[in-house]
Order: sequence, then structure tokens, then C-alpha cells
Amino acid sequence: MLEIVPYEPMDDGDNEEDVSSCTTGRKRSHVWNYFDKVPLGPDGKQYARCTSCGTLLKAQFGTSNMKRHIPKCFSIGESPTPQKRPRLDQSAYREKVAISIIKHGYPFSYVEHEATRDLHRFLHSGTKTITRDTVKAEVMKIFEREKAILKHKLESITCKICFTSNLWTSITTDSYMSLTAHYVDDSWALRKEVLSFRVIPPPHSGTLLAEYMINILKDWGMEKKVFTITLDDASYDTCFVDTLKTRLTNNGLLCKGDFMNICCGAHVLNLIVQSALEVIQSAIEKVRKSVKYVRGSETRKTRFAECIKHLSLQCGRHVRQDIVTRWNSTFLMLDCALVYQRAYERLQSVDNDFKTCPTQAEWTRIETIKKFLEPFYVMTTLFSRSHYPTSNLYFHNVWRIQRHIQKEMKNSDPIISKMAHEMKVKFDKYWESYSKVLSFAVILDPRYKVKMVEYCFDKLGIKDKHLKAKVESVVNGLKKLYKEYQTRSDVMHDSSVGGGSSEVGKGVLDESDESDDLDGFDSYMSKFSNSNEKSELDEYLVEPPLDRKLDFNILHYWRDNQGRYPQLARMARDVLSIPITTVFSDSSFSIGGQILSKYRSSLLSENVEALLCTRDWLFDSEDELDEDETDVLTEDIEAMISTLGSSTL
Repeated sequence: MLEIVPYEPMDDGDNEEDVSSCTTGRKRSHVWNYFDKVPLGPDGKQYARCTSCGTLLKAQFGTSNMKRHIPKCFSIGESPTPQKRPRLDQSAYREKVAISIIKHGYPFSYVEHEATRDLHRFLHSGTKTITRDTVKAEVMKIFEREKAILKHKLESITCKICFTSNLWTSITTDSYMSLTAHYVDDSWALRKEVLSFRVIPPPHSGTLLAEYMINILKDWGMEKKVFTITLDDASYDTCFVDTLKTRLTNNGLLCKGDFMNICCGAHVLNLIVQSALEVIQSAIEKVRKSVKYVRGSETRKTRFAECIKHLSLQCGRHVRQDIVTRWNSTFLMLDCALVYQRAYERLQSVDNDFKTCPTQAEWTRIETIKKFLEPFYVMTTLFSRSHYPTSNLYFHNVWRIQRHIQKEMKNSDPIISKMAHEMKVKFDKYWESYSKVLSFAVILDPRYKVKMVEYCFDKLGIKDKHLKAKVESVVNGLKKLYKEYQTRSDVMHDSSVGGGSSEVGKGVLDESDESDDLDGFDSYMSKFSNSNEKSELDEYLVEPPLDRKLDFNILHYWRDNQGRYPQLARMARDVLSIPITTVFSDSSFSIGGQILSKYRSSLLSENVEALLCTRDWLFDSEDELDEDETDVLTEDIEAMISTLGSSTL
């Protein structure tokens, strides 16, 4: 019996390339290969959803609008019928989600949020939702992959590696050890990589911490590449360093570790400066409360802006809050407050609720201390740069600090003089121990060499025999280090040119299968020349220094001159990468605090390490932290002034 199909009018766009239905005999537009009908809505109208982007289009009276939409989501092949886009690569999708979690610190449960899943299905209907366990596994997979890549890279570079390390206590009271590698890569660029961020169970004795460190170095295959390690002045450091020296001496540690231990310069500066801040602690607290008061509401900000406008202060500065534990941010707060001193004083006269403005005597004392601490701030800024400088730049700044302290010891202000004397004691205690390393770095700067060391020591009041002895001690230390590089270079040369094993010999004599009688000639001549000619270090030191005012990149200099000074360039490459502060390890603690927050305190330690290290390897997260901190601390009050009318104050 013939089936009777009810007649349905078709719009003009449905008349071509229609497909017959075997079951009903009615024609159906090809657009339904790319759209799905959805249930009727409350308005009683029919809609269709694009299977690619999820867009809803009316399907009440025809399909022309859907045909126009198809090319936006699907590629059109040579055939007149549109071809569907490729299916979603689920493995690539999982990796993208894992990377977004690594970069932005999202919780693993983010992938299970209903709105997140709806969003991903909207972007591609073929999305298969994943669980937190799946994305954890994906993060670990990325971590292991990137670790293998970095490990191979570090094993293949030809230089030594400097390390910084510190301990951090998380919100869960677990102690984490951070280990960061610093080196100049084969393209002569300064690099930093966080290698480890692991939980260290108590007790935290120097010996046990050294064992943990050795295990981490072995895990990375770095135990034979250690040059220096920079540490805070913690009570366990002496035992820690002694144990490391003992364990690493047989693994290629240069000069038996005489120059291995570097004390954190930022930590030393902090100790020195804190004594100065104590003198004006009450005034600092008043400034801190004044800044908080102004930033407390829009009304107060506006009133403060009116005070600035009334006084015609054109300062171009923001109102800045400090972080109590960071003295350099306190310095910036005081610096900004001094600029707006008159505005704070006027605000006190027009606002009865503002009662924390410093007195005139306190403002004077703040200004005195601020000028006294300015060189320390410059030095701290150098230490705290995200893209840290080569070690040759530290010597000048440390010397300036020392001269500044000596000068202020004679200050007529008894308070300043007393502070300077106290600072001198701390300075001598900490800085003297590694002044040689800083001196090595500046001598390897072709603009300065040994004369810079002599000049700086002379300006510090070291004269005659003492000056000569001190300079000789530095030069002898540098020669001792160079001799180690020279010896190891000769050993490597001997092993590469021994009888019949030379690659050159093999290439030349392969057909006859005979050994080259002159294989050892180059090694013999090298030893003979070394005994009668100046060393590379001696030749470098007698050359005239370069103009110090030239635009100069010291790494580029040694890269370009490694043909003339191959052994000395190797040493310079390692010395210039020495970090004088642990701030680069400490920056990982800020990221660790974001990852292991009060909202994610149950994360396993291996997940914390994977998230933090992979974030460091894939992204430059330090700049993001600096920008976020600036946004939190500063308030652009002056931007409000242009919007104000005539002052009513």
C-alpha cells in the first residue's frame, strides 16, 4: 500500500543537493548533517544547534540561514557538499587544559566544573569531558617530558653550573627545598631553571639537608657540574657546605670547593638595613597608617587628590603601600610619602578623622634615613631583578655600599653615625668571606681588570703593604682557579687525541686502516708551549683595558674572544653566571604560595613540584608576579586630579 506523506513546503534554499530518505521518501536538506534539532522552547519555535560551534538558529520556516552558517564552521571541499571539520584531537585538548592549569594556577577540579564543561562542549561538540584525576596525570606527563628535555640540555652543555637553594615553609607547615640552576648556555645567554621543589621532612640538620641536595643533583645528573652554591646565612649552612664539599670533591669540584659557598647578598643587605629602619619605626608606622587611610575609600582618595590639586603639587607619583617583610617596599613607601608630605599635612587640617600624619620632626628624620638608605635600595634592586645581571656588576655596587657606610660613620648626626658603625660590623662579617669571587668577576671584565680592584681597595683606605697583599691574594686565587681549568682542558685534550682514537685520524686513514704516527704531536706541542709561553690569563691581564664608557655586553665579549682565550673563556663563562643572592630561588616561594594556598592545602607534594617546576620551564612567571605586586601596592591618586573641578578645600 502506498504511503501518503503530508506535504511540507520547502524554502528556496532547500531545492538543491537534497538527500532522499529511504524510510519516508521525503527529501531532507544536507544542512542536517551539520545541525541538530533541539526541543521546542517556551516560545513554541523550532531551533537547530550547530554541531561545531553550538550556535542556535531558527529552523521554523527553512534552512537558508543554516546554509549560510555552514562555511563559518566547516571547510568546503571540491565537491559541492560541505565537508565536516576534523574531529577534535582529544589528547591535544587534554594537554591544553593541563597547560592552562599549570600557567594560571587553576585547581584540578576546574575541569569538573559544570560551566567549564559546557564551555568546552560549546566550542566543540566532540569534546569528551575529563576528570581531575585525568588532568593530574596529564600534568605529570608534561612535567616528566619537560624534565627529560631540560635534563638532556643541561647534560649536554659544556660549562659548570651555579646553584641557589633555600627552605620555605608552606601553609601546611611542610618544609620545601628549592634548588635553582644558573648557567651561561652554549649561545652565551644567561639562564635560570628551577630544578626541584621538594618536601624535606624534619630534622633539618646540615648533614641531612646536604644528603637531600646530593640526591637531587644525582637525579639530574648534575653532581659533576657544581661550581658554586648560594645560600642564606642559616645556622645549618656551615655543616651543610662542609658535607657537600666532602661528597663533591671526587666529582670534579674545582679547587676542592674553596670558592663554592656564596652567602646571599640580599639577606646581608636586609640585616644591615633593618637596624636603620628601627630608628624611625614609629614614624614608619604613622606613614603606613596614613597611606592605608587614604586608600581606604573613594571619598578619601578624592579628598587627598583635592589637597594635591589645591597645593599645585605636580609630582607624577603614585601613593604606595609597603609589604612589611620587604624593606625595599618600605623604602619606596617612604619615598612616595615624602613627595606628598604637604598633601598629608593639609589632609590632616581638613579631615578630622585623619590622625596619623607624622610630625614635622618625624618627616625630617624620615627624609634623612631615606637618603641614607638610597644606595642600599639601588643594590637591592640589582639583586632582585627578574633577569639578573652577570656577576661582574656586583663588585662595584658592593664597593659603593662599603664606601657609603664608611662615609656615614663620620656623619655629624649621632644616630646616623651609630647606625653606620653597626652596619660596618655586619658588613665585615658577611662580605669579606667571598670578596674574592666578586673580584674574580670584575677582573674578567676587560674594561677594568686588576686595576679596578686596586683602585677600589685604595679608596676604602687600604694602603701600602696591606693593599699589595690583598690584591695579590685576589690575583693568586684567580690564577689558582684558572690553573684548574687549564689542567682539566689538557686532560680532555689528551683523551681526545690519543693514538688512533682521534676523529680526524679516523677520517683521514680509514681506507688504509693505519694509525697516524703524529697523533700525539699536538698534545706534545701544547705542553711544550705552555712551559715557555704566557698563559691565556697572563696575556689577557697585560692587554690594555677597553673603554669603560662603551656600550658593552661582557658575555658577547667572551663569546667573540673564545678563539683567542679558549680556556680563559670557559672560566669566565662560569664565573660570570655566579648569583650573589638566593632571590631567584625565593621567587619560586611566591609561586609556591599561589599553588599551595589555603584553598588547595591538600595537594600532594609531587603535584606541587610538577606544577611549579613546569610553570618555570614553560613560562616566565616572575614578571607576572612583579606586575601583580605593583598593582596591589600602588594607587594612582594623581589620575583623579584631572577629573576634579575647582578645589573646595
